[in-house]
Amino acid sequence: MSTLDEITRKKQRISEALARVDMQREKLATQLGELEATERVLARYSKGTQAKKTASARTPTTATKAAAPARRHGRPGTTTAKAASGKSSSSNLGDQVLALATGKTQQEIAAACKGARANHVGAALSRHKRTGRIEERDGKLYAISQLLRDEVRAILAHRKGCPAA
Repeated sequence: MSTLDEITRKKQRISEALARVDMQREKLATQLGELEATERVLARYSKGTQAKKTASARTPTTATKAAAPARRHGRPGTTTAKAASGKSSSSNLGDQVLALATGKTQQEIAAACKGARANHVGAALSRHKRTGRIEERDGKLYAISQLLRDEVRAILAHRKGCPAA
């Protein structure tokens, strides 16, 4: 009888260990998904910055001086001026803000976005909050993973469809 009890205890320990491993695997899969999403955002942002730097570095200074007087008579060239000065555009700013939302305050994120105006950073943050990509907890901003957003949407859709909810 003691052999049977010992086998039962070992089965119980193995089942508990398997449950722990399965929980850890799910947690790691979620973290991997979040890291891949963050990596894509950072890769997209860093590629845009490098392309702007290389494009402005290749332009000879005489061509820049020749183009400057032509712009004075017409409307100011905001797109050209921003690309030449290295400031990021609004689409890259949104990606940058999303990548920086890792437990920082809005002021810290605005300070980290070099060359971006504070109101533009605030607008990007509010868009991300409105769409559910960023949430605020204790005054700090956190990016929400796509997997978590999909789970929440599925739960809400399920509740909406259930008459008891």
